Amino acid sequence: MNSALLKKSLVAGLIVGTLDITAACLQNYINTGNGPVPVLRFVASGVFGNEAFTGGNAMLTWGLIFHFIIAIGFSVFFFWLVIMWPVLLKNKLLTGFVYGIFVWAFMRFVVLPLSLTPSFPFNIKKAIIAALILVFCIGIPLTFLAAPAAKKTE
Repeated sequence: MNSALLKKSLVAGLIVGTLDITAACLQNYINTGNGPVPVLRFVASGVFGNEAFTGGNAMLTWGLIFHFIIAIGFSVFFFWLVIMWPVLLKNKLLTGFVYGIFVWAFMRFVVLPLSLTPSFPFNIKKAIIAALILVFCIGIPLTFLAAPAAKKTE
């Protein structure tokens, strides 16, 4: 991946990361009436464990940093995928849907079990909402953000 394409994938990561964290915080507010603090603490707990829930504002900053590292990582990976297989962009909505589900599954079944976040029982309603947030805030936007960059590499 050349430097211009890497830069575009990093910007895309910031965009979809912002969409995703906004949706997660909004969902948390709707469900609990709480602001973004618990969301950011939960993200930080992936590295810091229970300390993230009792630590100060630094934990909120770490949660945001970790969130964007993950979002940027998924964005760079997606850009690589569409450069390797441009056919993925023939049906952007389908590809975005599948990629959003992939991101959800990877986070749920790989990242979270390997992290220090507290475990929680599987809830189908919450899982569907979380997956749809990733479809509409990461998967589908990435297909439209990556399409112009992929065409330039053809």
